[in-house]
Amino acid sequence: MRWTLLWLVVIAASAHAAVYTYVDANGNRVFTDQPRKGAERVPMPARATPTAPAIVMPPRTSKVPVPNRTAATRYQMLRILGPLPDTAVREEDGSLIVTLTSEPALQPNHRYRLLLDGEVAQAPGRSPVFALSNVDRGTHTLAAEIIDQDDHVIERTPAQPVHLQRISLIQKRRVHPCRSSDYGVRPECPLKDKPEDD
Repeated sequence: MRWTLLWLVVIAASAHAAVYTYVDANGNRVFTDQPRKGAERVPMPARATPTAPAIVMPPRTSKVPVPNRTAATRYQMLRILGPLPDTAVREEDGSLIVTLTSEPALQPNHRYRLLLDGEVAQAPGRSPVFALSNVDRGTHTLAAEIIDQDDHVIERTPAQPVHLQRISLIQKRRVHPCRSSDYGVRPECPLKDKPEDD
């Protein structure tokens, strides 16, 4: 409706004087009967009719602030570099090092979060490396997320399996038999298994 009113003003003014147009510092199209530097004369029809030729407007520069899209940044890629999916990891103490990567790099106010079996494994942070300890032996699932300052998930990887192999307590006792002084000290040598003294 704004342009319709402007066009009616132009048509009305055409009966009396030349019309000029320019774009002001705020990016608004201005029509006037006063010539000025940088203004273009508007070609007017012989008669004021609704079928007057249209004026092609140049792109308008808006002064409306552009929303901050940092929180909505979409990542082209987020994945777990290691361990690879379906990998068997053998660590006696149940330690597991998980490394992530993303493209582009982590944006400001974003953090990585690691999920182990669907639960948060550690506090989120900006480091792409997570060092887990004392993970139970067996098959687990790993998934990585990128979250913003409000803990909203920006990106997430599919869950992938990893198999942790740990030496069992029985195997430990076979490799390193329990001595009398080990009972109650070494996990694989509980006091209840200590033989009675002769």
